[in-house]
Amino acid sequence: MTEIAPKSHDICLALGSNLGDRLAIMRATCEALAPYVTVTARSAVYETHPVYVTDQPLFLNAVVRGTTTLDPMGLLYTVKDLEIELGRRPTFRYGPRIIDIDIIFYDQLALHTTELSIPHSLMAERVFVLEPLADVAAEWVHPVLNKSVRELLAVLPPGDRATKLDQGL
Repeated sequence: MTEIAPKSHDICLALGSNLGDRLAIMRATCEALAPYVTVTARSAVYETHPVYVTDQPLFLNAVVRGTTTLDPMGLLYTVKDLEIELGRRPTFRYGPRIIDIDIIFYDQLALHTTELSIPHSLMAERVFVLEPLADVAAEWVHPVLNKSVRELLAVLPPGDRATKLDQGL
């Protein structure tokens, strides 16, 4: 009997850290994703100012693009479990964190539940997502806004840019 391979899905995950050895934690996150995500591209690493709650350390942000056979909810539960394994502890909304992993897109899926929004609901206003996302998926088109990542980034205020670091994931 012939086995049918599970369907592979094109995804992008945003990584952010502003506590501890931020770069080492983000690299460890990439390694921890390996059993669940085949990483096909990694963005540069960017240093960004915190938004929403600004009295906290600067963030490092990056995006990994890859494929997974997990369904959207399976991917969500997996990345949330990985955050805990990597040392994330509960804090206040938009507060400091050792690691944050967000699903930015999953194929061209548009999904909104109480637990998960794909594409990420705030991605279009976040330079710390769009700049690294443009490194690995500039031409990806948002299925709701009908704009490419490059177009979304172009409309953000010019003063909102992130600082690209020499170190990579």
